[in-house]
Amino acid sequence: MFRSDRREHRPAVRSLTLLAAVALGVSSCSFPDSGSDGGSNADPTALPSAGSVPSGVTDPAEDAAYQKFYGQQVKWTDCGEGLQCTKYQVPVDWDEPAGATIEISVNKLPAAGDDPIGSLVVNPGGPGVSGLDYAAVAQQAFGQSILNAYSVVGFDPRGVGESAPIECYSDEQYDESTSAEGTPDDQAEIAEAVADSKDFAQACQQNTDTALLENVDTLSTIKDMDVLRALLGDDVLSYHGASYGTYLGAWYAEAFPWRVGRMTLDGAIDPSTTAEEYTAGQAEGFSRALRAFVTDCQETGDCPLRGSVEEGVAQLATLVDRTDENPLDTGDPERPLTQSLMFTGIAQGLYAQQLWPMLTTGISQATSGDGTGLLTLADAYLERTEDGHYGQTLAANPAIFCLDVPETRTPEQIAEGAAALNKQFPPLGGSIGWGGLGCSQWPYKAVMERKELHATGAAPILVLGTIDDPATPYEWSEALASQLDSGRLLTWEGTVHTAYRQGSTCVDEKVEDYLLTGALPAEGTTCK
Repeated sequence: MFRSDRREHRPAVRSLTLLAAVALGVSSCSFPDSGSDGGSNADPTALPSAGSVPSGVTDPAEDAAYQKFYGQQVKWTDCGEGLQCTKYQVPVDWDEPAGATIEISVNKLPAAGDDPIGSLVVNPGGPGVSGLDYAAVAQQAFGQSILNAYSVVGFDPRGVGESAPIECYSDEQYDESTSAEGTPDDQAEIAEAVADSKDFAQACQQNTDTALLENVDTLSTIKDMDVLRALLGDDVLSYHGASYGTYLGAWYAEAFPWRVGRMTLDGAIDPSTTAEEYTAGQAEGFSRALRAFVTDCQETGDCPLRGSVEEGVAQLATLVDRTDENPLDTGDPERPLTQSLMFTGIAQGLYAQQLWPMLTTGISQATSGDGTGLLTLADAYLERTEDGHYGQTLAANPAIFCLDVPETRTPEQIAEGAAALNKQFPPLGGSIGWGGLGCSQWPYKAVMERKELHATGAAPILVLGTIDDPATPYEWSEALASQLDSGRLLTWEGTVHTAYRQGSTCVDEKVEDYLLTGALPAEGTTCK
């Protein structure tokens, strides 16, 4: 899939929910004694039919105020690599359908089979990662049976990529902000970080239309998704969301339960977590993944982290602490490896086991004063190309996240929480804890409610959880599956972000069986 000491500027949010590269491999599966109770449909083309609209709810597809959006005509054109592309219009503010509009960019890989089921809309998460890019790699990201049965459809959510993109900093400013102090140590540094967060927000306001910045929340995006469903000619939405894409899927099911087709939510977000709980969950998830990495590193030979696992983690924490005052040389005098970039590089290396050899090399180099390897990993996370250009995720991510997740803590409370996380989950806990600072200074109030989602009346929904997922801890998948009235959890005992097409044939077979036939894995199924 995708992934994902100069202090003049600092990004508003340091989110660790981007996707890493897809891993392919073989795994085994264990099952409880009971058989699959999800049912099997003899006709794999028979998706669930749209259900009844709940009493007191108006279906926007049937609302005259929105007919110009649901009834618009779109033209698909070839856009290379077998893909077809189009754009469609939606209101900037869904409460003002007669007001300004924006265009949402879409691509699709048409189904390869002769008797396709329909469309599978996909989103890779972030928030702020391009869905167009996800669909563009569909032949690697999805099994052939899915490619035969579904047209895989990607879209850039509002504010992202090619869909009215949010713009904030220049590349040079991002170079400064991504290397700036990530864990302020005293009141002066906290004040500076607060000022930098406000500066970033002001840059977004100066370079992006205010009305758009106020309306890039997930609730607006899922309404855009329902228009897309209609324009694809589908009675129900079949959907695969990974990482933060699960938040979109769960909220779509909550808002449009009668329109849910077959839905897989991989590496789930718990929609009921507060901002503080969100950062604490990620700190714990990355801590688990770090310990798994150190264990593997020490077992496989030439590891720079010696002794026990705890001793190895402590050595890495010491290295991180030293870099706070003494950034490492990278061969580029303009871009030494600062502590903030070291945090980012380590986090990127923990997203998938295939990245562990690179992480081992990067840490080995860093112990000798060379930051090159960890800088390469950090740049991959930050979507920075060799010519110094940054992807658009750094702008879209905070704008979306801060509208979705209310941050009510003061900088002093965030500092207290970060210190506690750093003590509990070194060496990344403090950096993750400080991620909430940007939203505390964001000029637009969050519009999403943090609550349990039940999606009453929705067709069965499959939730995937990986035991040692660093970015979306397993407990979040457990929570979402239990909240959804029709949720079913599939567990994988892996150490990687998300589960589908990450190395488990067991997971892949269960996911594809569900998407093709509607059959759910048995309650309690665990793939090993």
